[in-house]
Amino acid sequence: MKKILIFSLAYYPKYYGGAEIAIKEITDRISDIEFHMVTNRFDSALPRYEKVGNVHVHRIGITTREPNMGDLRKFPLHLNKIFFQFLAVWKAVGLHRKNNYDGIWAMTAHSCGVPAGMFKTLYPNVKYALTLQEGDPPEYIEKKMCPLWPLFVRGFTKADIIQAISTFLSKWARHMGFHGPVEVIPNAVNAVHFSQTYTEDEIASAKADIGKKDGEVYVVTTSRLVQKNGLDDVIRALTFVPAHVKFLIFGTGPDEEKLKQLAKNEGIEDRVIFWGQIDHKDMPRYLKACDIFIRPSRSEGMGNSFVEAFAAELPVIATQEGGIADFLFDEKRNPDKPTTGWAVDKDSSEQIAGAVKDVIDNPEKVEHVKRNAKALAFEKYDWDTIATDMRQKVFGKLL
Repeated sequence: MKKILIFSLAYYPKYYGGAEIAIKEITDRISDIEFHMVTNRFDSALPRYEKVGNVHVHRIGITTREPNMGDLRKFPLHLNKIFFQFLAVWKAVGLHRKNNYDGIWAMTAHSCGVPAGMFKTLYPNVKYALTLQEGDPPEYIEKKMCPLWPLFVRGFTKADIIQAISTFLSKWARHMGFHGPVEVIPNAVNAVHFSQTYTEDEIASAKADIGKKDGEVYVVTTSRLVQKNGLDDVIRALTFVPAHVKFLIFGTGPDEEKLKQLAKNEGIEDRVIFWGQIDHKDMPRYLKACDIFIRPSRSEGMGNSFVEAFAAELPVIATQEGGIADFLFDEKRNPDKPTTGWAVDKDSSEQIAGAVKDVIDNPEKVEHVKRNAKALAFEKYDWDTIATDMRQKVFGKLL
């Protein structure tokens, strides 16, 4: 059986996000490859080695006792992201001597590409696949990686194949000097989970939980509270729409206090609801209790939340920045494609307000758009399809 070593900054059972979900969903569906992983440990209670699903997980790095997600960005745990780029090479070399890997797989370029590129330099006969999953703008990532620039570039140029989750990120691979094969294979979502139906009582209970009253329109988002997600523009847009439109925010992040102050300054703090984190299993019910999904991102590698909203049959308002342009098609901006949402420019509260009004005023058009979006979610963003593509188009070529 072929063996692949994965480089990932974090992994299950704690501290995982979209990239880590992708690894698990893909590896759980591939039984003819043995996967190993080097990742950060963070929590001293986690074992240095365990098998999680179909992955042999080897953990390294600085730890504390039961840290939360916020602690990972504070001293000393924030140093793991820097140290990983070198400690992971040392760990990988030891594991390779024992397990003789056929290939390596780096999940993201900005921290995992560096150790993968160095490992490939040491072992040129071991094939190397790089996945581009980044959500931040490439210019921002490149600026952060300036101190390690030659190693960062090597993370791209040493790859034998690159998989990008969007057309936007595939262009970044070329910009960074990669001349080999690039496969655009997006992340998937659990479309069945988000499309499940609920009784009227269950929806009424969800509406009561979030405080939604008859006649109110709830615009909802699921996102980290950071500048790139454009939530400040949504808050400003509320001043241009009727008072019965409210904004429900599921998520946390460093900009929370700033956004709360903005809502207060705009005189609409009673119309912006900061809910905090929500359990993934409960999310479909709460989405279906709302009316419109929105995230006017200033940058986005792909954005699973949009496709989840498609599956949940919510009309979606978004920019077409980065990877969003691969699936968010607007009737005016993309007349050659089936309409799947409402596109707005970034940093445009007025356009957001206009889109919200258009959704409210045109229920028949909304139903048509929702059908198109849901069909796309099931057709293109299913994990079985994505895993098959990864096995055939990436690992098949690699090995």
